[in-house]
Amino acid sequence: MNSGAQGQGQAPIFILKEGTSQTRGKTAQSNNIAAAKAVANSVRSTLGPKGMDKMLVDSMGDVVITNDGATILKEMDIEHPAAKMIIEVAKTQEQHCYDGTTTAVVLAGELLKRSEDLIEQNVHPTVICEGFRLAAEKAMDILSEHGIDVNSEQSKMLNEVAKTALTGKSAGAVREFLSDICVRAVICVGGEEDGERYVDLDDIKVQKKQGGSIRDSTLIDGILLDKERVHSGMPRSVTSASIALINSAIEVKKTEVDAKIQITNPNQLASFLDEEEGYLKGLVEKIKSSGANVVICQKGIDDLAQHYMAKSGIFAVRRAKKSDMEALSKATGASIITNIDDLNSEELGHASKVEEKKIGDSDMIFITGCESAKSVSVLLRGGTEHVVDEIRRAFDDAVGVVSVAWEDGTVLTGGGSVLAALSRDLRNFAEGVGGREQMAIEAFAGALEVIPRTLAENAGLDPVNTIIDLRKAHAEGKRNFGVNVYEGGVKDMLAANVVEPQRVVEQAIQSATETATMILRIDDVISAKSASGGDMDAMMGY
Repeated sequence: MNSGAQGQGQAPIFILKEGTSQTRGKTAQSNNIAAAKAVANSVRSTLGPKGMDKMLVDSMGDVVITNDGATILKEMDIEHPAAKMIIEVAKTQEQHCYDGTTTAVVLAGELLKRSEDLIEQNVHPTVICEGFRLAAEKAMDILSEHGIDVNSEQSKMLNEVAKTALTGKSAGAVREFLSDICVRAVICVGGEEDGERYVDLDDIKVQKKQGGSIRDSTLIDGILLDKERVHSGMPRSVTSASIALINSAIEVKKTEVDAKIQITNPNQLASFLDEEEGYLKGLVEKIKSSGANVVICQKGIDDLAQHYMAKSGIFAVRRAKKSDMEALSKATGASIITNIDDLNSEELGHASKVEEKKIGDSDMIFITGCESAKSVSVLLRGGTEHVVDEIRRAFDDAVGVVSVAWEDGTVLTGGGSVLAALSRDLRNFAEGVGGREQMAIEAFAGALEVIPRTLAENAGLDPVNTIIDLRKAHAEGKRNFGVNVYEGGVKDMLAANVVEPQRVVEQAIQSATETATMILRIDDVISAKSASGGDMDAMMGY
């Protein structure tokens, strides 16, 4: 980078370190836009019910087969800085709404593609950004008019939301079955405070086990532990269980400081061992006298203590995870105690059954029949490891979307219907704005149609005819019409029960707009060269 004063025979002035590259103006913009479009194109074919899956193989040879936009972008090793910004869109969408990641990324790519045409016509990037901002604000206002209330027929509507989220994933074939599990789980753990609904998805514990088929998946009104009982002499199942949750070790306490015990006589050793044995026996007696017949311990249980517990008919589990302990506390109503001396019947939790069952090739413990359980478990099954993994991703999306719909209480029709309606309304809005921003708002309106167009493309339909049919339907006031990917043409999406939470669409439009404007405002890319071996040698003066 040199100054322009070379006419007087002056040497150019370099202000950047040697090896630093700089791209400026339209070149920088078109490079960034090209990178963003490439990312959007990589996930575009996964959109919608007829979307295809991607197989990703990492450097270790591990295989992931998925349809989930966020997972695909996370697994891809992307170098380009503008492309990384697009991936952030998917991450944000995943964190806030659990679904709609592909929509958000494709929308961001399309907004940038449309703005490239405007830049070619010498519309300044800041004008485009202002137009996009106005359009996004107007879109949020219009969206609220399209909202459909969930509460009137709640479980039916939530079921349809879950089914829409599962359609197009490999779990689509069993969507009726899985959507029922999602809705029951969310309604179980959901709570209400000051008129605000909330769902903590950590209260829905998901365990996946290979083997069986997807239809063997179950919802458990309690907790599922991937553990087994500590001693084979213990009962395999306990009915009307009283559960003690202990987070300290059931072992002989070690001294905190280094202590030396000198034994000079063999009788002393015998009495020392008897004392240890008596101590452990006393601990088990205390547990038994509290009325507990199931003990879940976060730390270790001494072999001798296991023996006494087995003799007393107590079912015990050791080294349970902290998160499992907290979930058990919520589900059974037990308090987690540190000192066994404090254990009494009030601290215990209750479940109608605790049993150990063999699932696949390992034993698992089912703690079921917890009254008013605020924590539930879902066991997901599938034929192979890859199937179970993808079912887990699909289930996470669906349960997340159901929780968002349950919290917010409003849904929108899917199938590109809302975006087509927004596109039409924004075109009318643009005419009243005037100025150069009008062009940007029109470009924004056009970009929104990328979603119905992509849905049609992925379903093997003619995208041009589909968009024409869609515009015609909306011009006739059929606001809920979207792309009918199964039979071609357009269809009323409310009648077809294709619905998604309002928050998913809002977040997708907002994050796509913000990222597109951020990338548009960049007119200069200065990248430092990484210090490779040769450069290091030069720096060291070799």
